This record gives sequence, structure tokens and C-alpha cells, in this order.
Amino acid sequence: MGLTASVLAIDAGNSKTDVALVGADGRVLGTARGGGFSPPSVGVEAAVDALAETVRRATTEAGIAIGGDPFTSYTSACLANADLAVEEQRLRETLHARGWAVTTDVRNDTFAVLRAGVDEPRGVAVVCGAGINCVGMLPDGRTSRFPAIGRISGDWGGGASLAEEALWYAARAEDGRGEPTELAWTLPAHFGLTTMYALIEALHLGQVPGRRKHELTPVLFETAAAGDAVARSIVHRQAEEVVALATVALTRLDLLDEEAPVLLGGSVLAARHPLLHDRIAELLATRAPKAVPQVVTAPPVLGAALLGLDGTGAPGEAHARLRTHYMGA
Repeated sequence: MGLTASVLAIDAGNSKTDVALVGADGRVLGTARGGGFSPPSVGVEAAVDALAETVRRATTEAGIAIGGDPFTSYTSACLANADLAVEEQRLRETLHARGWAVTTDVRNDTFAVLRAGVDEPRGVAVVCGAGINCVGMLPDGRTSRFPAIGRISGDWGGGASLAEEALWYAARAEDGRGEPTELAWTLPAHFGLTTMYALIEALHLGQVPGRRKHELTPVLFETAAAGDAVARSIVHRQAEEVVALATVALTRLDLLDEEAPVLLGGSVLAARHPLLHDRIAELLATRAPKAVPQVVTAPPVLGAALLGLDGTGAPGEAHARLRTHYMGA
């Protein structure tokens, strides 16, 4: 068996996939980017087929031929839609059957965000993008996580929830069932419309595609920043959800009473909206005063690769070289 790479790192989200081949010394040998990873939409085998094409392009860049024996010691795959243990297991079996690595590890993609932001596998990460999720981990292997599959698992937040909530309040404000809010004008105005009724009709009839509702999340933040009380209450609710997740994860891992990082990732949190970011910091200071919040700027594929180096027992110098590759000196 002639292994030519130490780690095959995969970060596969809903919208894009990043792959990196990493040597035992932390050098990046090849990379590739592909489309989103969505087994619920296309099925596990089809989703992994698409993933395999991205892996093939990375190995081609690295000068590695796929076929026969494994070409790497360890596959570290952090995948969207791997929310439950049974889903992780099925994906692990499917990826391992491709014969890429001696050992295959599959985790939810939130773990990649967490590991990318810390020097050791210790802390908590909350990702708030289209949806919301939270994980925590310790160097001894213990983890904390949530099902994170929507309202049936108690979740609220992320761009989709924020847009829906803003529409709900705006509709009720216009017809008199709810309190007044500027959202009743700012939301339809984004699409060149003058009333919420017109926007409701346009969304219902498909004149404004439903997939464009995510465009309303920045409008919500702009309206909140301008002082609208209802918009501000929605943003504050998002902060409450972020802090609730982080506090529970810290408690489960016995980190609540010691200094520990709380990494914030995903498009909603990475935007650093002052109203949201400041409220999160304020709530954490009260409920988890030793937590150290910080926004993750490192690419998640770095986290997947670092988890792979952790799994192979690579020395600290390899971790440092890999981080320098992605983040600079």
C-alpha cells in the first residue's frame, strides 16, 4: 500500500464543497472546490458521487492517482446534513467504501468551523447561516451537539428563520393584527413593491421566487439598525438563541466555569452586525462570563484538515504549517 497523502480533508456545505490533500508534515498537496452537498435532495450515493468528482480534481492537482489501494491514511469529512449519529454512520460507510483512506471519520460540518478557530480541539462553535447549529468538543474526545434539524428539534434562527419572522411581523403590522413596524414598508420595497399585500401575493404566486426570501435578512438588520423596535426584537431573539446553544454546550462539557472559546460562524454571524454581535457579547458576559467569543475567519476546510491531523497523531509543527498555509504568518 503506497500512501501518498496523510489526510484527505473534506468540508462539504449546502452551497459548496472544499477538498484538500495534506501531507504528514502539514503541507497542502492539492485542493479543489465543488458544488453543495445535499443527500436529502439527491440521495446519499448521488451526493457522494458528486463529492468524489471534487476529490478526483484535488488528487489530480496533487499528482495522485485514484484506484486500487488507499492513497491517504485518514479521511476527515465534515459534512452538511450529517446531523444525526445514524446519518454520520451511513455517510462514513459510503465514503469508506470508496477506498480513499485507511480510516474514515465523518462529522457534522459545524465541527470544521470549531476546529478551524482554535489551536486545540477545545471549545464551542455556533454556526448561523441559512439555519443554526452548535457543537462543542474537548481534547479527550468528548463532544456536545444538537440534532439541529429544524423546529422539530427545537431550533430557531439563521437567515431562513429571520426572513420568515420578519415577513410574519410585517404582514400583521399592515393588516392591523400586530404592532406597527417599518418592516411593512422596507421588506416589499426591496422587491420594488409598495405594500406587504403585494409582496405576499408575489411570493404566493411565484412572481418573486421563494428562494429569494433570504434577501430579506439584510433588510431586517438594516431596519433594526435604524431603530425599529420590532426588527430589533427579532435580532435580539437571534442573539438569545445563539447564547442559549453556547451556554448549554459549555455546561455539558464542564467549560462554563473556565475560560473557553465560543466561535461564531456562518453568514449571519460572520457579518458582525453590531446589534446582533453586541447583544451576544452582552448575554454571554452574564450567562457564561468566562467564555471568549470570537468570529471565525478561517476557512472550514482548515478545520477538517486539522481534525485529520489530530486523528493521525501528527506533530504540532504539522498543524502550524497547515494553519499558516490557510491563514498566513
